[in-house]
Amino acid sequence: MPKVTLKVIANTLGISTATVSKALKNYADINLETKRKVQELAKKLNYTPNAFAVSLRMKESKTIGVIIPTMVHFFFSNVLDGILKEAESKDYMVFIMQSNENDKLEKKQVDLLLSKGVDGIIVSLSNITKDLTHLNKIIENNVPLILVDKIAKTINCTKVVIDDRKAAYDAVSYLIKKGYKRIAHFRGGLNPQNSVDRFLGYKSALLDHNIKFDPKLVYLCDNNSDYSDGFESAEKLLQDHGENVDAIFTITDLIAIGALNYFNENNIKVPEQIAIFGFSNWFMTKITTPSLSTVEQNGYKMGEITARTLFQEIDDLHKDIPIKHQKIIVDTELIIRNSC
Repeated sequence: MPKVTLKVIANTLGISTATVSKALKNYADINLETKRKVQELAKKLNYTPNAFAVSLRMKESKTIGVIIPTMVHFFFSNVLDGILKEAESKDYMVFIMQSNENDKLEKKQVDLLLSKGVDGIIVSLSNITKDLTHLNKIIENNVPLILVDKIAKTINCTKVVIDDRKAAYDAVSYLIKKGYKRIAHFRGGLNPQNSVDRFLGYKSALLDHNIKFDPKLVYLCDNNSDYSDGFESAEKLLQDHGENVDAIFTITDLIAIGALNYFNENNIKVPEQIAIFGFSNWFMTKITTPSLSTVEQNGYKMGEITARTLFQEIDDLHKDIPIKHQKIIVDTELIIRNSC
């Protein structure tokens, strides 16, 4: 069945499309009989207004853009679920883009979203993003921007994060209280900020418990969430230190699982010979052998809060209410299983 438009209703009743439009909006200058005929026919034909045309009149597109590093990662898929749930409740369409940890692609995606006239943008930065010109471009275009999880401190916008430093501190402190002293860290690079904060939390926990920080126990995992980084770092750790290390705190669960599999393949018992503590509470951590202790990072809740806050900022912008940028910290929790 062809789409019912204002023109279809107008032709059926022998009146102008302008009259139909006014009748549907209950304008006072349209007589009651004409209104009745128009509204009854519109209902009979299941007429619905063109959402795009309505949005143009309202100077809004009812769309937002989301740029994330990857869609297949458990954490980010949960973030997306939270965003989409909130967007559906507000009748918003969502353009979802994946940067694949590529800063150049991330910049192109920002330009594309701005060209589409989206009402707001959510970004979780790639691991290699250093130049932040594209984020400032969003702000200069008066488009609300929220950074989630992987943020840049210097950008003047709302940010939704966990307290990565505290979460890492708590995880390492737990290991220390369990009696572990020689604790290695498989860390990420200098970007994004959460990688740095988890390293600082690890280091602070050692120093606060009177354990000397040993930089030789820190191994760089450039990809931040690559299984092979964990596997290879575990191999190198044992080559460098042998049995003179008793625990590992990793920046992500995937790296922790890579390390765990290396130990399992080489008959090194976890946690009897070496303990492991991950980060994120990926669903696989429940079924590894042994199950993996980790930090619960609630991606779904972060997505919900991020979208809800963005819609509020969009609403404030349309009402000429000054946007109050804030840093929203979502709670974390230690999930203790059998790896330590």
